[in-house]
Amino acid sequence: MANTAVDLARLSAMDAREAARLLKGVRAAALAGDRPPAAPRPEIAESWRRMLAGGVHPDRDHRSRLLSAAEMEERRQLSPLRQVLPVLREGLLPALDGALHIMVVADAEGRLLWREGASAILRKADRLGFAVGAHWDEAVVGTNGVGTALVTRRPVQVFSAEHFVSSHHDWTCAGVPVHDPRDGRLLGVVDVSGPLATMHPATLAWVSSVARLAEHELRLRHLESLERLRSVSAPLLARLPAGARALAVDQHGWTAAVTGLAPADRIPLPKSFGPGRTWIPQLGDCTVEPLPGGWLLRTDGVRSGAAASRVVLDLSRPGAWTATVYGAAGSWSQELSPRHAELLFLLAASPRGRSAAELAAEVFGDPTRTVTVRAEMSRVRRNLAGVLAHRPYRFAEDVEVELIRPADPARLLPHSTAPAVVGARLGRTGTGVIP
Repeated sequence: MANTAVDLARLSAMDAREAARLLKGVRAAALAGDRPPAAPRPEIAESWRRMLAGGVHPDRDHRSRLLSAAEMEERRQLSPLRQVLPVLREGLLPALDGALHIMVVADAEGRLLWREGASAILRKADRLGFAVGAHWDEAVVGTNGVGTALVTRRPVQVFSAEHFVSSHHDWTCAGVPVHDPRDGRLLGVVDVSGPLATMHPATLAWVSSVARLAEHELRLRHLESLERLRSVSAPLLARLPAGARALAVDQHGWTAAVTGLAPADRIPLPKSFGPGRTWIPQLGDCTVEPLPGGWLLRTDGVRSGAAASRVVLDLSRPGAWTATVYGAAGSWSQELSPRHAELLFLLAASPRGRSAAELAAEVFGDPTRTVTVRAEMSRVRRNLAGVLAHRPYRFAEDVEVELIRPADPARLLPHSTAPAVVGARLGRTGTGVIP
């Protein structure tokens, strides 16, 4: 029997208690350096070796500090996995109650960001420390479906005593990494976990298929963003002089439109990248100008000075607020959401800029809501790259800003309840916003 390897088919054919006894015997032998009753699965054996080398205690349950509510909100807002939660929920949640499982979504650091499923299992998970905000990196809590999948970058299923730490032996879990289709970056892990009695070898294939659907959703969103960038950049490229060489790329270097150059799917962008003159290995010396959701790269040797010279923030029409950016190649406009219109109004009316706490006070009446402000400003800056600066948040110094308000001050951002905007409507000067 010592030469027989543990495999999923063998475990699934056993009674849950019998499988647990076998795996505990395998683990005990591995920890003692003895001959095991069966060989552990290769991915589990590798993980155990990492745990022993890293000093993780096999019988001491380590509980990490949970993230604060503010830290959780910030991570959730900035995580691309937030965009595919509907796909994950639709693919996994309907079966979780009956299967006595829960779904967990973790970021690339192993922090649990979302957790849903059977209420009885959620309570069991709480007792284990498997809670939202907990750190389930392999080096923290040992072999597990979240942390081990992050290390191996591959789907992994962990049964009972395959978990390195003994307090996890009543659980089974299946974790699958989710990658960004734009650049292959690891975004996090989706995991389905439950009591050992719910063990099933098909669980990993099920979770893997749903994770692939989530990646497909991200790919579709990427294609849609490229199409939006193409619609903005095509008129700019058409207005360039004859023989000009230029292309529009998104923030990851994927090409949306091109003129005068052989088309390339993607241009690797330098890590330190922004408006102005930049050397790009594949293109040479380029003039870089911001576009909504990307960049215009010109390789014709024409120096255009400032990448964006003027911004017109038009708030004169209720519900149709826009920011129009003028650069060397022409102009483009970006429609603004109600929140982004508020934030840009405050920055346009405050040339010296605003800290996150000041914006939080002016928008929410609460200077502690900096996490929400930073998340929103991160989204604004993705579309107005090179136009907005930060620390403090402000329009770039070399950009002229024109603010167009409604003729009737009472119609300024009528949806807004932000204290600073309400004060501006009434002509107050104590809000820090120029009336």
